[in-house]
Amino acid sequence: MQIKIATRHGHLSDGHQAEINAKCEKLLHYFSRITMIEVTIDLADKIFKSVEIKVDAEHKHDFVAQDKHEELMAAVDLTFERVQHQIHKYKEKITNHHP
Repeated sequence: MQIKIATRHGHLSDGHQAEINAKCEKLLHYFSRITMIEVTIDLADKIFKSVEIKVDAEHKHDFVAQDKHEELMAAVDLTFERVQHQIHKYKEKITNHHP
């Protein structure tokens, strides 16, 4: 699995990058067929930090989530919750054998 972290209009500290990498690796517990995770953080707005996460999985299943918050890690947490919800919903859909 590849993890790409891109930052627009600023820089991330090593601690924030390590924390984001740890969250990305936790997504493998939810869905093992993930091939790549792209995290894009936009620091252009002085008040709100926006985070977008694209998760590519095998068989062309892609999950995309984005969110904004005043705190960077809060925005990251909200976005990861959205991706986890999408993955959980998709997994229920493919494992549900009842019509």
